[in-house]
Amino acid sequence: MEDILRFVHVIGATVLFGTGLGIAFFMVMAHRTGDAAKIAHVAETVVIADAAFTATAVILQPITGVLLAHQVGWPLTEGWVVLSVALYGVAGLFWLPVVAIQIRLRNIAREAASSGTPLPKQYHRLYRVWFAFGFPAFFAVLAIFWLMLTRSPIPIPFMASP
Repeated sequence: MEDILRFVHVIGATVLFGTGLGIAFFMVMAHRTGDAAKIAHVAETVVIADAAFTATAVILQPITGVLLAHQVGWPLTEGWVVLSVALYGVAGLFWLPVVAIQIRLRNIAREAASSGTPLPKQYHRLYRVWFAFGFPAFFAVLAIFWLMLTRSPIPIPFMASP
């Protein structure tokens, strides 16, 4: 059972990281064209990918993580586990607004494409926020990978035993 849980957990982490990186790449490349129709098309695909892949992995990761920790005997109060969960929360706090922004970017680009007008200032402002929010989430996920691989002992002061 441990091998199956570990496998599903690693696949989930791979999907989260890979989909996030792919989405960012394609959105940036579409944005660089300045073509509202292309941006709308890519953003539509990105929204679908986030719903199908990222959201599924986001839900499964904590489930498989808790089950794996229980199976292996890792206390959920170990420092690296606590820090991983906290970083997962940070990534989520940045990912949720990004999803909403992607939908808005898609809708704005669709409107500009259908009306034949340039992308408005609101689009460019939202895009900058979307772009900036990707960095904390990306680095949080990288740190989680590091913590999961090394399982370094990290003291958590408020969880120290007396």
